[in-house]
Amino acid sequence: MTARKKFSLSQLIIMLIVALFSLACLYPFIMVISGSLSTEQDIAAYGYTFLPKHITFDSYRILLLGSHRIVNAYGISIFVTVVGTALSLLFTAMGAYAVSRRSFKLRGVLSVYVIITMLFSGGLVPWYIICVRYLDLKDSVFALILPSLANAFNLFLVRNFMYAIPEEIHESAKIDGAGEFLIFYRLIAPLALPVLATVGLFISLGYWNDWFLGLMFVDKQELQPLQLLLRTLISNVEFLRSSSNAAAMQRISAQIPSESMKMALTVVTIGPIIFLYPFVQRYFVKGLIVGAVKG
Repeated sequence: MTARKKFSLSQLIIMLIVALFSLACLYPFIMVISGSLSTEQDIAAYGYTFLPKHITFDSYRILLLGSHRIVNAYGISIFVTVVGTALSLLFTAMGAYAVSRRSFKLRGVLSVYVIITMLFSGGLVPWYIICVRYLDLKDSVFALILPSLANAFNLFLVRNFMYAIPEEIHESAKIDGAGEFLIFYRLIAPLALPVLATVGLFISLGYWNDWFLGLMFVDKQELQPLQLLLRTLISNVEFLRSSSNAAAMQRISAQIPSESMKMALTVVTIGPIIFLYPFVQRYFVKGLIVGAVKG
């Protein structure tokens, strides 16, 4: 017979608090799904409820009318998120490794240069001119990647983690004849995997949720990311509902479930990015640096 595990009163209280907090985090998501399945009349009369009064799929049917554009926008957003996250994480990790090395004489100057970019901005107009005239990013998929490639906050976050890596690891690798790239790739990057996974999640969310770069640099519809396309759809729905000059336009706008459509767009948007969390969750609490130095 297996002994039954007993929990103390403090453990039960902690479990109850965690369960309530988890339900509180899950509640808004359930409300969004319920709102996407509710009729426009129910939302106007009762607001957003935990369970829909009358279930309807009209919002999703309207979205399916432009399914080819949504699928194409999904492909653009997935490409931008994957490629942008990989490149941004690579440059961030390499920059953080450089400024974390105590033997690098210019690390103080480089750190000050990075800090200045966090305090001062060159302005929107010069930034736009550089991206369009000098980098030739207009109507290019790389216009959605390159402007957000480097982030000073992420660099300092990774640098502070790498500061904790013992210097003996570098010295022993140098004695064995390893170069800087080999040390970074074979030793430092695996040890910094928790912070790289965390920063990678932040970068992925930033690329996936970004619509501003597409609005600034992309005019072609086939290059629009998902967030920009959904923003355009919502703007079109609001325009139809506000155009009450013509009777025909008013009848069309009355049949469009604008509020439930917003919730349906939210479900379509956040669905894929949720699958990132199970892959990086363990790195938030697990440290791989423990026991790295022996003796």
